[in-house]
Formats: sequence, structure tokens, C-alpha cells
Amino acid sequence: MHYRLPIGEDDFAQVRREYYFVDKSPFIREFMDRHGAVTLFTRPRRFGKTLMLSMLRYFFDIEQAEKNRQLFDGLAIAKDAEAMLGQGTRPVVFLTLRELKFTSWEKMESGLRNVFSELFRKYRFLLKDVELDSVDRENFEQIYMGKAALVSEMNALELLLHLLNWHYGRKPILLLDEYDTPIQQGWQYGFYDHVVEFMRVLLTKALKTNPSLDFAVLTGVLRISKESIFSDLNNLQVDSILSPRYPEAFGFTPDEVNRMAQDFGWQDKLPEIKDWYDGYRLRGREIYNPWSVLQYFANDCEPRPYWVNTSGNAILAELMRSIDDEHAATLESLLQGGSVQAFLREGVIYSDIGDDEDALYTMLVTTGYLTVAGEQRIGYETQYDLCLPNKEIQSLFADEILRRFRHYQKKSALVRLMQALLAGDAEKAQTGLSKFLESMVSAFDTGAKESFYHGFVLGMTAVLVPDYEVQSNREAGYGRFDVAVFPKDTAKTGLLLEFKTADHDAELADRAESALQQIKERDYMAPFRARGIGQVHQYGVAFCGKQVLLKEMSEDK
Repeated sequence: MHYRLPIGEDDFAQVRREYYFVDKSPFIREFMDRHGAVTLFTRPRRFGKTLMLSMLRYFFDIEQAEKNRQLFDGLAIAKDAEAMLGQGTRPVVFLTLRELKFTSWEKMESGLRNVFSELFRKYRFLLKDVELDSVDRENFEQIYMGKAALVSEMNALELLLHLLNWHYGRKPILLLDEYDTPIQQGWQYGFYDHVVEFMRVLLTKALKTNPSLDFAVLTGVLRISKESIFSDLNNLQVDSILSPRYPEAFGFTPDEVNRMAQDFGWQDKLPEIKDWYDGYRLRGREIYNPWSVLQYFANDCEPRPYWVNTSGNAILAELMRSIDDEHAATLESLLQGGSVQAFLREGVIYSDIGDDEDALYTMLVTTGYLTVAGEQRIGYETQYDLCLPNKEIQSLFADEILRRFRHYQKKSALVRLMQALLAGDAEKAQTGLSKFLESMVSAFDTGAKESFYHGFVLGMTAVLVPDYEVQSNREAGYGRFDVAVFPKDTAKTGLLLEFKTADHDAELADRAESALQQIKERDYMAPFRARGIGQVHQYGVAFCGKQVLLKEMSEDK
């Protein structure tokens, strides 16, 4: 059977009328029974947050209630007579900030005015009420025309909720989508303080003990620190990847993916889908990336990093530019299936990310680049074991790590360098590595220690993922090798690299020879033999400033 897939479509009514829909309606009843005054859902981008809010909008909205009721025919919620009593009973304000991706505060301020002008245009019928207070009428008109002062824009949601409550005689619901998009832009482009102050006042006025509000639902990628945005809200209930009250509300469960595969006739692809797009764990539940699964089916089951090709990877790119060599090495180790331990905290303070490793890893988890593999209590706190969730994210990490070397070189040059090493062409590999050193290593680095060159070369091996497994500083034989590259296909060639540094160029040959001798004496080939890898090129690599010399182990050694 042929199904249209809702790629990029997140209006619930449109999806129900024209596209394949994964039934998430049981969430409505669960939410009705448990929600607080203000609920914030944080999930990675493209995880179905907007579609979920849209579903809530069409369910509760008093406008066109009977027409909207038909959208739920055939869904699980329609069988719940008690829950359906709440359908079409409240005015709803739905607002998304996801398009506010401006690069200056002046443009952001203009964008906010336009957003609220468009929102108020939907409710211009309120101006026809003859009993409308003259002050409220003037403020409404100014916002509607996009001419309001910034302080009036901060009052926009509070004003609209008040007027809707007065008009209908029923408290409205506020649904605010991607509340943190302007804040992320402010962090990235240098107007963070301006936008945080605006959002703090806007949300406080709309959400704090507002007698004209029934309840509010916010979505975003991050929970901004309470001290920054939510300091005055004591009624906030947060549902995040780390503490999900509704773990199956966003993303696809294994049962949902299995059902889709059956509907599309692709049951044999389930293992591949799992490898590429599964791996997220929320309170013991297994969750797939919904955007990527839909794209996978839409593209005839071709496994590719669909999610990483969407807009919004600026977070990871910015983090990669700001981290130090130690953290970079840790992230590189994740590509090889490693893990990292961290204490995570819910509220993100952007200014801490560059200096606080826990803030860094918290952001990587909440944005979907890392997932929780395990946890343990240490004193009164929980330490988490973090890893890459799947092949899609592994591909993204490899790409961002390689970008560290692409300021001066293209990926093709890295590929040629690795191909030369795998082919046993030491001369060509030495020429390629020398070019990278000339381009990448500054005068300050010319006295670098062996660990610098070690990390330098290790980062380059990211181009070999996922066909090869790269290990670093692992025990083997009678010591620890520097870098070993194991082919997933044991019929292919492996690599073993041992590094040394020299004080003078004249010592390079002796230091490279010393590295080869260490490989032999400490039997670093042991793990290759254990894996049944017969052909391995072994290199001693010596560095002195921007100079490098490679020597390969000869057959008679």
C-alpha cells in the first residue's frame, strides 16, 4: 500500500487528512490527567514537538469544535468517551517562535513584533466588542499593527489571554512552540542578555498565577536556567530526556516503527533502522528519531544521516569550536564506541558551556547528540554514562571533528592520506601529513609534546568511520599502543601507529626507528592477531615542530 509521509508537515489537521499518521493521541488523555499549570517539554529538534502541540490545539480549541472532532475519528482517543468530553471546550492560543532565527537584536526585535502582529490578526474580532476597555483596545491595535513599544510586546500574551477569557467566559490554553529558538540565536550571535530579558518578562506575565490562563504547554530543545528565564515561575513542570513524565509522547517507539515497517512492506529493514536511528533511552523506553525514520522510508530505505542534514547543527558546531583539546579527544573517542561520564543538570546556563564540562555534556544530551547508556549514584548525585546513540549521530560527530582540519584542507585530502597509510605508501603519507602540519600547526605549537601530535592524527582517523574501528592508548601485548585501526572486514588491511617527538630534525630517523622497535618489543600486534587480521601496516612516526618522518616496519623485523 502506498502512503504519503508527512515530511516537514506538522499541522495536525493537514496530516490527518492527507498523510500517514502515527497515532500519538493516547498522550492527550494521559496529559489531561496529569498536567500542571505550566508544562515545558524539552526534546531534540525534529522529534515531533510541533505536531504534538498542533494535535492538542485541534483537540481543545473551541473554534470549529465539531469539524475538529472529525480529525480524531479512528484514533485511540476517540474510544475514550470521558476524554472526548474535553474536546472543543476551550479557547486556544497557539504560537511558534521557530522562525525567529535572526543574527542581531535589532532584527530579532523586529521579528518578535511581526510574530505578535500575525498572532493578534487572528483575534481581531475582539476589537468589535463594544465593551472592550479603551486602554486594552489601544494596546491591542498597536501590537496588531506592529507599532507597539517593546514593553508592550512583553505584555502581548498576557493581554491576549485576558481578552479571550473575557470574550468566551472560559480560561484559554496557551501553546508556545520552540520558545528557546530566539535564545539560542542570542547565544550564538551575541545578544543573549537582550533576548533573555524579553522572554523572562513575556513568560512571567503570561504564566505566573495568571487568572486568565487555564494551563500552558511550552516546547523547546533546552530548558534554560531557571535563574535566567523561569525564576519567577513556581508552577513549572519540566518533562525532559533526563526526567520524562511522558517518555513515549515524542519520537517513535519500537512498536510504532515495527507497525510502519509492516504497513510499508519493509519488515526486513528493521535491523538497519535500529542501527541508524534508534538508541535514545527515556526512563527505560527505547525511542527512535522520528524525522529520520520517516525520511528513511520516504527514500526507499536508503540509510543516510537525514537528521544531521536539517538546519540547526549550529549548536554542535559552536561547541566544537569552543572545547579544548582534552574534551575534543574525549568526543573523538566516542566515535569508536567509547563513553564519557558526567553529572548532568536540567537548567542550561549558556555562559557555562565553555568552562563547565557538565554543562557541555548536558547540552549534548538534551539536543540529542548523546544518550544515556547507564547511571550510578555517587553520594547524593547521579553520574551518567553517555555515548553516541546510533550511526546517524556517529556520522555527524565524525563530520564535525573533521571540520577541525578543514579550515585549510578538504576532506578529500584526509581520505588520500588515510588511503596512503592503508596502502603502505609511507612516502605519500608523509607528504600528505607534512602538508597538514604546515597548515595546521602554529609557531606556538612547534614545541608541542607527543600528546599534541597524538590527538592531531587521532582526529584525522574520523574519516575512516564507520568501516574501521579506531582505538587509542589501549593495552596490547606488554604496553599501550598509540593508535590502532581495525578494519570491520578482517580481509582488509589494518594500521598501527606509534608516535615519538624529537628535539631536532636530525633525530627524526632515530626516533621513528625507536617507535618501530617499541611496536615489536611490546607486541602491539597481539590484538590484530586476536581478531584474525592478517595484513597490518605498522608505522613509526616522529615529529619535530612542523617536520614529520614516517617509517614502516619492514618484513624482516
